Amino acid sequence: MTQICADSVKAYLLQLQNEICRHLETQEPKLRFEHDSWQREEGGGGESRVLTGGQVFEQAGVNFSHVMGAELPPSATAARPELAGRRFEAMGVSLVIHPNNPYVPTSHANVRFFIAYAEGQDPIWWFGGGFDLTPYYGNEDDCIHWHTVARDLCLPFGQNTYPRYKKECDQYFFMKHRNEARGIGGLFFDDLNQPGFSQSFDFMQAVGNGFVDAYLPIVKARKDQEFGERERQFQLYRRGRYVEFNLVYDRGTHFGLQSGGRTESILMSMPPLVRWQYNYQPEPGTAEAEIYEKYLPVRDWV
Repeated sequence: MTQICADSVKAYLLQLQNEICRHLETQEPKLRFEHDSWQREEGGGGESRVLTGGQVFEQAGVNFSHVMGAELPPSATAARPELAGRRFEAMGVSLVIHPNNPYVPTSHANVRFFIAYAEGQDPIWWFGGGFDLTPYYGNEDDCIHWHTVARDLCLPFGQNTYPRYKKECDQYFFMKHRNEARGIGGLFFDDLNQPGFSQSFDFMQAVGNGFVDAYLPIVKARKDQEFGERERQFQLYRRGRYVEFNLVYDRGTHFGLQSGGRTESILMSMPPLVRWQYNYQPEPGTAEAEIYEKYLPVRDWV
């Protein structure tokens, strides 16, 4: 049986939350994250950190949670029916960042660790996570940088690691009801327990640590770019896609709600302002049309 160390994972996740918040705060002249610790009646708890109304970030949330339960919810067992009925332990860091400037993309990342227990049997454990980018106005340099960081952090784990998890990200963050990707992708992995705990944990840490390297240079490059009401309205419209995906498809949202998680923390991923427009069609030849034509279709960036 592979030896696992949940305490080491938890210590890393708490450190990761601190580091990500520290780096994001360097972009804000005044505001800092508010800390909100919470306990879960069924077992466990966590800490939500939220920054709202910043000069750069309209809303940024970085959550840590460590929860336990008597039975895995349907969202966790749909693809793995052998786990049904097992008690569980789950811990992770999840974040979503909604900037003010429409030229700064929205970004999401999470890393997580699950253990499923059954009486008289070895525990089943796995890691999951990834990060993805959702631009409103396309910038090829940003996309190449984002995917270069993703590729490079994967290289120590094998030549096929980046292509595999990029493809899984492209497939996961695809909205079938729109026939449209949510953004330009990144990395997505789940059910990772091979070739063992140590290397699986190393990969999860590489993804977690890589997020700041991938995202912060884009924020710094775009945060002061001038924009007007047209760009703001398009940003708010496109944020509606984010809401649609999180409510319809996102496994983390479904797991949190089905397992009796803290609703405020789970729905922290939603943008503070959003709008819908019936049958919107961008004008041909505009920057708004370009995001659909050039950036949302799945492609290789590096």
